Amino acid sequence: MSSSATTPAREARMFDAPVLKKAVMALSGLVLFGFVLVHMLGNLQVYVPPGPDGRYALDVYGEALHKSAAILWGARSVLLLAVLAHIGSAIQLAQIKNAARPTPYVKHTPIVSTYASRTMYWSGPIILAFLIYHLLHFTTGQAHPNFQSMHVHENVISGFSVWYVSLFYIVAMSMLCMHLYHGVWSMFQSLGVSHPSYTPKLKLAAKAFAAIIAAGNISIPLSVLAGLVK
Repeated sequence: MSSSATTPAREARMFDAPVLKKAVMALSGLVLFGFVLVHMLGNLQVYVPPGPDGRYALDVYGEALHKSAAILWGARSVLLLAVLAHIGSAIQLAQIKNAARPTPYVKHTPIVSTYASRTMYWSGPIILAFLIYHLLHFTTGQAHPNFQSMHVHENVISGFSVWYVSLFYIVAMSMLCMHLYHGVWSMFQSLGVSHPSYTPKLKLAAKAFAAIIAAGNISIPLSVLAGLVK
């Protein structure tokens, strides 16, 4: 058989390989990690006082994002593709894992895995549900009874003034923290960046990144409830 005849089969096996699915998950996760960081930095402008013209920085930031429809929808398309690729690869990897061990352990005692890694498969769906609610709450307004288009600062204040909404956000951000912690450092593992000398440093960096994201996002509803941001 010629080498050209075996190439498609070899490529098909490579595409179905778990290592490739892990690479897709890692690269799509990298895009989402970058978005989460930029999104948090943008939202922290809620702490910036109004300018000389009386406008809030968060409102100016929101208007700037909507000035170019091409850039806005281009970014949204990239994020949507990254989300779909991340979810798809996660489902496929879970199926491969279940197929490798169809009979569960009688008693499973985790030794090396962390709590964050053991909750990845259910923290992901919770974060997805939160993302859908977040879009309906602050982007389209269907889940926000006092929503006003392009009044981002006021929407944030009125939205987080409802205690159970803030509680939901805090819980979701705690889930995101654990998801990010395990996802960031395992991303390096999936891409082959692993060595005993610097793997502990990568884990520490992943923990710091996840903690910063969670602290920044959680601080906003807490500040609104405490009356620090009005």
